[in-house]
Amino acid sequence: MPSTTMNQKTDLWDPSQYLRFGNERLKPAIDLLAHVAIGAPQTAVDLGCGAGNVSALLKQRWPDADVLGIDGSESMLDTARASVPTCRFMHADIDTWAPTQAFDLIYSNATLQWLGGHQTLFARLLSFLRPGGCLAVQMPAMHDTPFRLEQVRLSQSPAYAQALARVPDRHSILSPGAYYDLLRPLVKDLDIWETTYMHALTGEDAVAQWASGTSLRPYLDALQGEQRASFRAAYAQALAPFYPQHKDGRTLLPFKRLFLVATV
Repeated sequence: MPSTTMNQKTDLWDPSQYLRFGNERLKPAIDLLAHVAIGAPQTAVDLGCGAGNVSALLKQRWPDADVLGIDGSESMLDTARASVPTCRFMHADIDTWAPTQAFDLIYSNATLQWLGGHQTLFARLLSFLRPGGCLAVQMPAMHDTPFRLEQVRLSQSPAYAQALARVPDRHSILSPGAYYDLLRPLVKDLDIWETTYMHALTGEDAVAQWASGTSLRPYLDALQGEQRASFRAAYAQALAPFYPQHKDGRTLLPFKRLFLVATV
């Protein structure tokens, strides 16, 4: 779920757009949850909880746990509080978040890729766990695909470079081997894997619609009026050769994700 330091200044996230492909976005979260072996955590935090749909999954699996959702978007948190009243939610910047309690589970689905400094970030998150606690993370690994590369190319083109100059640089996640070297000395058990999901999306410009709820959002919100519309249209056009619509009207989006489950 999205949560960035950028959101502390400007709330970029539209819950309805993000949840447009809610079932597809939820699948990796469910797969990550299946690899968490904790029996009955008393405290769990959902970092980058977004609209709260993953927080609800945590509460469903562990009804007696105190589940806290943290996000940097007030609009997302408003949706979460209304839809998941059994969980607690708090507005915070993950980069500076300093909890006053230790957790049995820190769970983060599609959030930490927005943040830099993973060499220190992951060690800091591990320090917030009780002995035997678990850090479970899933991050998109799409930085070297047309899905992301075309966003960067367009943002640097003459038509948009000036307007998008203040959009922060995007961070690339580390390689699986780099995360292994970083985390293995700090934990008792570590599981790392990658999965590519073949999402069959419906609708016109389906991949651009998907991106408009996440990675394209900072660019779109930095633009206005016709320039925003032209950027969105240019991105959809650039993606068309890479993600063609099939005979049944669906568009396949191969989406690679990196998973980490670390137990201290």
